[in-house]
Amino acid sequence: MLSEAARTQLSQTLGDRLSLSKSDLALHGRSETHFPTLPPDAVAYPETAEEVSAIMRTCSAHGVPVIGWGTGTGLEGHTSAVRGGVSVDFSRMNKVLDIHSEDMDVVIQPGVTREQLNEELRATGLFFPVDPGANASLGGMASTRASGTTAVRYGTMRDNVRGLEVVLADGRIIRTGTRARKSSAGYDLTSLFVGSEGTLGLITELTLRVHGIPEATSAAVCAFDTISGAVDAVIATIQMGIPMARIEFLDAASVAACNARDGAEMPVMPHLMIEFHGSERAVAEDAARFGEIAEEFGAQGYAWSTQPEERRRLWDMRHNAYYAILASRPGATALVTDVCVPISRLAQAVEETVADIADSSIPGPILGHAGDGNFHAILLVEPDNAAELQAAKALSGRMVERALNMGGTATGEHGVGMGKLDYMAREHGAAWDVMSTLKRGLDPDGLMNPGKLVRQN
Repeated sequence: MLSEAARTQLSQTLGDRLSLSKSDLALHGRSETHFPTLPPDAVAYPETAEEVSAIMRTCSAHGVPVIGWGTGTGLEGHTSAVRGGVSVDFSRMNKVLDIHSEDMDVVIQPGVTREQLNEELRATGLFFPVDPGANASLGGMASTRASGTTAVRYGTMRDNVRGLEVVLADGRIIRTGTRARKSSAGYDLTSLFVGSEGTLGLITELTLRVHGIPEATSAAVCAFDTISGAVDAVIATIQMGIPMARIEFLDAASVAACNARDGAEMPVMPHLMIEFHGSERAVAEDAARFGEIAEEFGAQGYAWSTQPEERRRLWDMRHNAYYAILASRPGATALVTDVCVPISRLAQAVEETVADIADSSIPGPILGHAGDGNFHAILLVEPDNAAELQAAKALSGRMVERALNMGGTATGEHGVGMGKLDYMAREHGAAWDVMSTLKRGLDPDGLMNPGKLVRQN
């Protein structure tokens, strides 16, 4: 509970930017997936790092939990207030502070979204490539070490964050990293905070690597008789050194859902969606070479285009696939998984998962980032149906066990939050205890986003 004394101090810092509105609390306690609404006791809207520091000092003094909030697009209950406390909403810290075109980096506040950043970068000929689909805040994306459709070429947030400003649990403001392209000076604290899910501190500024907008872009789509054929085509393409910017996989059930929502007419078969970046000649050659490889593995209806409207329609459909799948079972919510395996094991992992889902009572269309070995099953359950939720959790648990046995991970990009907490010991062993040791060193009272990522104090 937020004490009267803590509330008074926070109000002195923030004025009317401390919200106790029931609708505001509910918004900041909800999840995009199956987790119940767990609202905070208050929502703070800071505008500077100094205000975030003051919030942390007050909360630390009164034992109040603190949860960072970007846009609320996380899928593993990352922003749920499991012990109440204060949700720190960064939507007012949404400025692009500096663009260094010559050095190809930018400095931004955490509330800037990826679409906002790319809009501001457009005139410079640069763009920020990490694309998780949702128009997420970049502070949240760094906190969860997000990636998405373009990671096969441009990497994840881990690869594109050069430095951070972070407010610690005791209110100290620190900087990690520099704008230099490399450093061997001390511990890599930037990498420590990227992916820490707000359990070690709150990010108040980011220095990001940006990239040149490619001269030309082509996108392609093709169907396959089998999942293994599609995945084998991906592996062969990677081994041939063809530089893909995106290569996405959808199973037949996902294709059917996209057809229904978007009015597409794709054959209800496994599909690959591909994009190439480069010069006009290069993207044409890459698209043609991929078509030859895909044909060897049974591709059907291969077609590619450089027309912006056709590419936009294709990727809009892919980005909205989650909502298309939800709509395929009206009223359903979802337990969303995102295991990742070495790509040589991807076909086996997907085929075994498809068979496992088929033997259950739960619908579970599958899609993913084939070039990374990362795939998602959208396990559709009725809200408040305990039996279905239990069956979905069992399916997810078997997916994780399968991935770990193949040398993979429980989560490729969504993060741990609450949803993958039970698998951390199996994946990391004694290293999970080391994470808890780091957590206690920076947050001895366990106030930073409690109930997520690490073993509890």
